[in-house]
This record gives sequence, structure tokens and C-alpha cells, in this order.
Amino acid sequence: MVHTASMLSISEINYSVEGRPLFEEASAVIPEGHKVGLVGQNGAGKTTLFKIIRGELSLDAGDISLPSRAKIGGIAQEVPSSDVSLIDTVLAADVERAALMHEAETTDDPARIAEVQTRLADIDAWSAEGRAAAILKGLGFDDHDQQQPCSAYSGGWRMRVALAGVLFAQPDLLLLDEPTNYLDLEGALWLENYLSKYPHTVIIISHDRGLLNRAVGGILHLEDRKLTYYQGNYDQFAKMRAEKRAQLTAQAKKQQAHKAHMQAFVDRFKAKASKAKQAQSRMKAIEKMVTITPPEEAARKVFTFPQPDELSPPIISIEGGSTGYTEGQPVLSRLNLRIDQDDRIALLGKNGQGKSTLSKLLSNRLVLFEGKAINSSKLRIGFFAQHQVDELIVHETPLQHMISARPGVMQSKLRAQLAGFGLGPDQADTEVGRLSGGQKARLSLLLATLDAPHLLILDEPTNHLDIESREALVEALTRYSGAVILVSHDMHLLSMVADRLWLVSNGTVKPYEDDLEAYRKMLLTVEKPVSKNPKPVKEAPKPKRANREDILALRAEVRTAEARVTKINDMRDKLAKKLADPALYEKDKVGELEVWNKKYAEVMAALERAEAIWMGALEKLETASA
Repeated sequence: MVHTASMLSISEINYSVEGRPLFEEASAVIPEGHKVGLVGQNGAGKTTLFKIIRGELSLDAGDISLPSRAKIGGIAQEVPSSDVSLIDTVLAADVERAALMHEAETTDDPARIAEVQTRLADIDAWSAEGRAAAILKGLGFDDHDQQQPCSAYSGGWRMRVALAGVLFAQPDLLLLDEPTNYLDLEGALWLENYLSKYPHTVIIISHDRGLLNRAVGGILHLEDRKLTYYQGNYDQFAKMRAEKRAQLTAQAKKQQAHKAHMQAFVDRFKAKASKAKQAQSRMKAIEKMVTITPPEEAARKVFTFPQPDELSPPIISIEGGSTGYTEGQPVLSRLNLRIDQDDRIALLGKNGQGKSTLSKLLSNRLVLFEGKAINSSKLRIGFFAQHQVDELIVHETPLQHMISARPGVMQSKLRAQLAGFGLGPDQADTEVGRLSGGQKARLSLLLATLDAPHLLILDEPTNHLDIESREALVEALTRYSGAVILVSHDMHLLSMVADRLWLVSNGTVKPYEDDLEAYRKMLLTVEKPVSKNPKPVKEAPKPKRANREDILALRAEVRTAEARVTKINDMRDKLAKKLADPALYEKDKVGELEVWNKKYAEVMAALERAEAIWMGALEKLETASA
């Protein structure tokens, strides 16, 4: 039997918040190197568990153990907003490398120089700039962006920089809390692929079913203040859990029937002397019986979109259109688009290509610079974007929001509409500032659909929605009789809802004829084009030509290595000059001479190491440029 080393051991932990227990005798073991999804209802304590693991909260009882010297990493709450460039911010996230690089520049101790150079080589410090650049690129920052200061970017983009930093630092235990909430589809798919190959242990809190199916091999489920570890991805977990619930329900029913049968015997014969003893023993058996509690039915998550009246097709038609924000500088051109009321369209394309611009054009927030657009005269459009959630009035209740949107409508009707979006009596009268992210998103979705729109444009509607709510949204959109345009990083939602794909790229919008899986594969292999021509039988395959980013990273590696060699050479020259001093060879200076000779030997060893690294970097650059 092969024993897998444990990265994280959680033993019978108890933890309460203001008297409310979040964990009671909860235990789990996460094997080293495993990728694990942490799932559970909102408010169950997932983020709290991360804080406990990081040592930010003290347990009431129990123990959490990690291997000694294991590094734990997660995205800091304080997102960088400085004048430091993105690439340098990410490089600084590897604290050991940053400290060693600084020491290599400042120390004059030859012995320490040799140690530093050896350690830098051990941790592959010379390829660091290339790795950092590749991570930033995967998260949506091109070469130009990477040289910009962090302060030039908004909070959501700075969260991506923080994510890039923790991925670059490669902690032994990586804790990620809903990282895809501030990524687009392309960034989320890149992260999914990166995590599946991450060399250490990962625990990720996520409601993204696609990520939990493709990037992890285990699910840690937090329910009823206990932790249960399931081997397999999310779909396998959901199946096992459903089977477990069905078994418990069946066992509970069987036990109830058995209990009722014994109780009937007791009730019937307890007064009869001849049967009293048997009745007494059955009573004791009932008292000793450990009750099997049937699993509670999960509260049904709902969205109830109002249904629009039917319009003649098309509801929107654009021919030869161009649009943007400044006349004469179109973001999108050559637009030839048609939308019918039964369309379900997903917008694909990297950030900055114009997905938001297209959404604004279709929702009449932008006008055409040229071309022709025809909209149905009675067309009503609903628009939901994440920023609208942040614009809700925090000191007002959902009911007050509804009264403002629908003055004069009876409160009972408004409450019924709130309930149709999963906001019951308690939430309807709670200030928005005290609602969860998911509850705020539901309120914003309700406000966006109040007019029963014929076209509903949804920009990242699933942020802060749990898996059950996302499934409810899929059901509601399937029943909805209006057109839907979706921008989302949630691959599962797109695959369940969209039946047409539009690709926004190169300044225009065109139908994407393949499916989502093909798009995912295309994104992940974009840097590795595969030739369609069969390989010649006898010719050796030509080495793959490196792309521009790889060559720039290799050039940076060469420059850094060359600078190290120059610095150590300068030190060697100074020592050689010292050793050339005749005074050092007088009899009373023997001890001092030994010290200087030792220093010279150490510098020569460091120089040999640095030159080998430099030569290696030059060879890699030469091969890549060939």
C-alpha cells in the first residue's frame, strides 16, 4: 500500500463566531500535491476556514498541522496600487528571490556571493522574468501593460496582479477564494489550465462548475459544521452526495416505520400483564435507538423572469456598422449582425477586444458612427452588469428599491416579485448593505428584468452566485422567451444557455462556427500552433520557433546573467590587485594572506557558476532566435 504524504491535516476542529458554531469536531486530510475544491453553502464558513489555516484566527479546540517550513500563499486583501510596474510587482512576490537578488547587488563578501549565486541557480531565479511575464500574459496583460505602474489599473485588474504574484511565488499550499470573480472567460480558462499543472497543493473556493470539474481532483465539502473529503471532480461529488442522501432518506424512513411498529405494540400491550415485559423491552429499545436524521431538503433556489410579448423578427439588425467612444476612432467596424427573439448568444473574445462596447451599442448606450441599424419599435432591453450591484443604495432595503422602481404598485405584488428572485420576507426588509453578494446580485437581476425585456444583456451575472443559484439561473434563462446575450467566465453557464457564439476580435464581430470546447482548446494552444502537414518520414523535426514574448524574456535573462558576471569580475580584479601587494607576503602577514586567498577562490567559484549560467542563457536565446 502506497502512503501519500499529507500536506494539510485538520483534526477535530471547533470554531464559533459570536456563539454560532461554524465547525464542530470537523476533520479532513488533504494529501500533498492534490488540487481540491472547497464547496458549501454561502455563509457556511469556507473563507473562515482559510483564515484558520493561515493562522489568522485561533481555534476553540482541535488542531491544524502542516509540514514544517511549508509556505502558505493566497491573494492579499490589500491589492497593490503603487508606481511599481506590474512585472516588478509580481517579481517581488517571491520574497526569497527578491531578497537574494538585492543581496547579490549589495554584498561584498565573496563567500556569501558564492552562496547567493548557487541558491539563485537552485530556485531558477534567472528564468523568473519569463515566468512572471507568462503568468501576467495569461491573466490578460500584454508586454506594454506589464511595464505600466499598478496605480494605472482599477481594483479588478489589480486583483489580477495580486493573483499573478501569488502564482509566481509558488507557495507549497495555495489558497484561492473565488479567483475567477474578477477574470473574464479567457483568463478563467487560462487559470484552470495553470492550476491543473501547479506543482504543489491547491485548495480553491469556487462556484464555477467547469473549473471544479477540470482543475481539481478532490472536493472538500463543508456541511452541517463538518468537513467531508470526496475523491474526484465536482460532477462525481454531486453524484456521490445524491446517492448518500438517498440512502440516508431510505434508512430514516425504514427506521421510522420500525419505530412506529414497536410503539404500536407498546401502546397496545403495556397494560396487559402477560405482555408487559415484552412491551417494556420494546420501550427500552425505542429509547436506545440512535435516530437517523433524513437530510434536509435544500431550499429551492429560484429566478422568475417576467415573460415578454412576442415581436416580429428580427428585433435588431445592423448592416455595415461601426461604433466606439470617439468619432473617427471606432472600436468595432464592419458590423453585420441580426438578433431574433429566440436567440441565445455568448460573446467570446479577449478583454479589450470590444465585448463591453458591443453590449453598450446593443443596449443603446452607444450610437453607430456609420452603417444602418433597425430596432423593433416596441423593443425593451434589460441590461445587467456587475457594476450595477455596486451601485445599489446600501441603506435602503430591496423593498424600497422596488417601490422607487415601481411607484404606486401594491407592496404585496412587489414582495411577490422579490420572492420570485429568492428574496423572501426577511431579505426584502434588510438593508442592502447587510445582504450577501449573491442576494445583491439577485436584486440587481430583478431590477434589470422588471419591464419583461425582449432582449436581456447579461455581463458576468454569476459573480457571487453559488452553484445552486447558477443552476436556477440556467433554468430561468431556458424558460425565458426573450433573446439573451451573455458575457461570462462561467463555461458551464455558457454551454447550458448559449446556442450561438459570436467572437469579438480584430475590431469586428463574427459568428464563431465551432463549439465552446474547441474555443477553449484554441485558447490554450494559441502559443503552440500545430502544423496540419504530415511530418516527413526521414527528416528530423525542426525546433519550434519561439514567440516574441519568449525571446524578450530570454534576452532579459541574458542581460541579468551578464550583469552578474561583470559585477563578480570587478570583485575578482579588486582581489587580484590586493593579492599583488608585496606587503601581503611578509612573514607576519601569513594569516591575512590565507584569508585573501580563500576569498579569491570563493569569488572564482562564483564567477565560474555565473559564467555557466550566462553561457546557458545565450545558448537558449540563440536556439530560440534561429
